Amino acid sequence: MSCYLLTVLTKKQEVDAIIRDTIDKVLVLHFDRASDLVCLQLDDILSKLAWEVSKFARVALVDIDSNEIQVYVKYFDISFKPSTVCFFFFFF
Repeated sequence: MSCYLLTVLTKKQEVDAIIRDTIDKVLVLHFDRASDLVCLQLDDILSKLAWEVSKFARVALVDIDSNEIQVYVKYFDISFKPSTVCFFFFFF
């Protein structure tokens, strides 16, 4: 991934941890690949946006070329690159 301002996830354990640990914020997982120009442009936009939404959202990049991430690519049925998945967990 090209963006050094955002968290880049390349392992299933990292995705599991960020989903589990992000509470009371929107979690934005952006599935893309570093070799795609459109993905790089969206990474740049997301990196600029991440600071502005940091009080209520957390943005992370997920490298779809990683073998360990394929379980999530299949689970979320990621067929278009790039794709974005958003979560919100609220606990009392």
